[in-house]
Order: sequence, then structure tokens, then C-alpha cells
Amino acid sequence: MIQASDISIKVQTQFLEDHLPQSDAKYAFAYRITITNNSPQQVQLLRRYWLITDGNGETDQVSGDGVIGQQPHIDVGQSYQYTSGAILDTPVGTMQGHYEFIDAQGQVFRAPIPVFRLAVSHLVN
Repeated sequence: MIQASDISIKVQTQFLEDHLPQSDAKYAFAYRITITNNSPQQVQLLRRYWLITDGNGETDQVSGDGVIGQQPHIDVGQSYQYTSGAILDTPVGTMQGHYEFIDAQGQVFRAPIPVFRLAVSHLVN
């Protein structure tokens, strides 16, 4: 049986300064996710769940099938990468959650997405 630790999840974030009009008090961020299958069998990503928290502690939950409209199969030792985005009301915030996968034997399991920070570039020390 595949363990959640068999799936490696890495995140890179970027503030999109030119994405929103200056008059809008919102902040746009891109995040690039790399999912690596270190298990002994192919897996398929079925669903995602995100908990997004802004700098005021306000939360938003997002869940659904796949990522960016896909439910990719990830072969043994291979990675899948995609880019998506989030819009916050504050210049800093966090995201965390999990992906739900199914393995070749039909076992469904979750892999946690560790908390990561979204921050306007000049605010990061």
C-alpha cells in the first residue's frame, strides 16, 4: 500500500504585481506545484483540497476534481508539474491542503500539501 510519504510535493510561489489594477485592493499570486511519485506503482491524482488563509486570518476552502482541469497519471519515479493562482485581500497569506490519489490496486489515499506562504516580494525578509 502506498503511503502519503511516497508522494513528494514541492511549491514555488510568485507575487504577480502586474496582474491586477493598482486601484484594486487585492493581491495576485501564482504557485507552481511539482508532485513526484516515489512509490512502487503508478498513481492518479483525483481531487484537491485547499485551505487559503489571508493575513487577517480570513479563510477560504477550495476543493474539486483534479488540478487545472486534469486528473493526471504519474508514473513511478516521475513528476507532474502545474501552475495555478490565488487572489488574496492582503499582501501575505498561506495555503495548505491535500491531494487525493488512487493507486493501481484501487486504494485511495491522501497526500498532505504542507503550508506555504504567499507574500508580496518586498515584504519577504
